[in-house]
Amino acid sequence: MKKQRNWSVLMGAAFLMASSAIGPGFLTQTAVFTAQLGASFGFVILLSVVLDAIAQLNIWRIITVAGKPAQDIANQVFPGLGYFISLLVFLGGMAFNIGNIAGAGLGLNVLFGVSVGQGAVMSAIVAIGIFIYKESGKAMDLFAKCMGCLKIALALYVAYISNPPLAQAAIRAVNPTQFSFTAVLTIVGGTVGGYITFAGAHRLLDAKITGQQNLPVVNRGALSAIGLASLMRLLLFIAALGVITAGGKLDPANPAASIFQLAAGQVGYKLFGVIIWAAGISSVVGSAYTSVSFIRSFSPLILKWNRGIIIGFIIISCCIFLAIGKPVKTLLVVGAINGFILPIALGVMLVAAYRSKIIASYKQPLWLTILGVLVVGTMTWMSIGAIGQMLGW
Repeated sequence: MKKQRNWSVLMGAAFLMASSAIGPGFLTQTAVFTAQLGASFGFVILLSVVLDAIAQLNIWRIITVAGKPAQDIANQVFPGLGYFISLLVFLGGMAFNIGNIAGAGLGLNVLFGVSVGQGAVMSAIVAIGIFIYKESGKAMDLFAKCMGCLKIALALYVAYISNPPLAQAAIRAVNPTQFSFTAVLTIVGGTVGGYITFAGAHRLLDAKITGQQNLPVVNRGALSAIGLASLMRLLLFIAALGVITAGGKLDPANPAASIFQLAAGQVGYKLFGVIIWAAGISSVVGSAYTSVSFIRSFSPLILKWNRGIIIGFIIISCCIFLAIGKPVKTLLVVGAINGFILPIALGVMLVAAYRSKIIASYKQPLWLTILGVLVVGTMTWMSIGAIGQMLGW
């Protein structure tokens, strides 16, 4: 019975992380980079899967072995560092949650013709309902699984009817003719950057799946989460590639919607409404839960009022969106910050892996540490380059 429960929580954690990654920005990024790089974007996806898996395995393993949330581990590595990372993650999660709320509102606008603002309020109420429920952990797991399966199923349908050139995509995935460091940074940051990689790990902590004895289970969960997010990315990529190869032009104002509309007409446009709503609402849930999980260990009061603070987080995000709309500039700046959060957070976890007061007798595999250090160096280099481009250096 316990094994069955652990598997259910594990898949819930995997879907929570994947659903947090597959937000409205995820859909837009995939469409834009496919239009820019064509079939060669498959190589970027393949490279990002490797980087994502290395980062996720390191972070999930250290957090579950230590049995503590990331901010407490960071404070043990260097006093005060946990507060700094928590501030970055919390503010970044709030900013992106405004975009997630907007995406969910846009989905209901496409489906039912309500205004985007009204759709945002309705979506916020749905998200709040999950956390009002007494068994909110189970409700969140079930919701994440349902939304994840729905997004993948609809993306699979559109990928199929767009008639993509699969042979060309397979060739360019290992032999690209175009490449973009910005694309790699954006895709990796959008999959495991900011709060996203911690969503599943912190969910496992809540479910008491910790300790070295659970590492095989944790490995499966971490890789399953990356696999789910990458599968969705792949399906959207080949759907967009099919549309572009057939001569379709994506609308710069809404490139993701163009893929579905050009592939399947008005029905496709409605399917896009379903997908962006599912993407937006599941990211709202994941972002709110994980962002608040980064501050709740700092005070017994925060822990006591955890669900109320999560609900307040969602309400504030919705109110900001209604007041000023989607803050594009803010999202861009926070996106750059999120690019830095991953190497900082991963670097801290790699140091923690060799502190016996944090992980006791656990020995992190040397190969995993070396690969983790390479990811930290690569992401730091690309983050600095991307910010330099934004600032015109």
